[in-house]
Amino acid sequence: MGLELRNVSRTFAGKTAVRNVTLSAKQGEIIGILGTSGCGKSTLLRAISGLDNEYDGEISINGNTSKDVHDTTGFIFQEPRLFPWINVLENVTFGLKGKKEEKYLLGKRYLESVGLGGCDELYPRELSGGMAQRVAIARALVTSPEILLLDEPFSALDAFTKMQLQDLLIDIWKEHQTTMVLVTHDIDEATYLCDRIVILRGQPGEIAKELTIPEKRPRSRGSKLLADLKAEILESLDLNKVEKATFSS
Repeated sequence: MGLELRNVSRTFAGKTAVRNVTLSAKQGEIIGILGTSGCGKSTLLRAISGLDNEYDGEISINGNTSKDVHDTTGFIFQEPRLFPWINVLENVTFGLKGKKEEKYLLGKRYLESVGLGGCDELYPRELSGGMAQRVAIARALVTSPEILLLDEPFSALDAFTKMQLQDLLIDIWKEHQTTMVLVTHDIDEATYLCDRIVILRGQPGEIAKELTIPEKRPRSRGSKLLADLKAEILESLDLNKVEKATFSS
């Protein structure tokens, strides 16, 4: 059981963005998809979620193959994407079915789990960037997704807030054992959070390498193992070739 992609490709207006990607994630695993801009990382995530169903190949979740939007997945975007005209609690519970009181109790519980207990009645304009992204995380979790998809969720935040939310993500994983697929440009983030890292390269993007991180969580950000893995990833990305190709074009 879990997530499986088989020979997934996506073409836009005759140009292939990502080609023949095959990968899987077991229940409770955190998978990182890492690569330079334009290699199809976010394209893959949208295909997994069902937000984009024009891809070739197959994607199955818990053995079920479908190109529809999956109600078993939650999505956290680069920006919080909160509705500015409703408060924090209403943003978290937006779209939930059931009685208002029950929805609000559930929403408050998840706000507390992301460190925002007592912030129910604040509006998005009153939140810092880190607080807004915490609300987005609570909103994604309130439906109890089996798979959480994260598209560079901390890229717009300062370094310290980013580290705090990375640790929050680990706390959430410990509690819920949610399968996660994280798209990121940040090598340090990938090595700190993920069980495995899938490296995409090229345009169209293809899997160049897959790395397993043997170190258990919680990890030390300054560990030698993570530093060695970062060096290996940088070598795999071969940024000098990428820069030369970009310059020559």
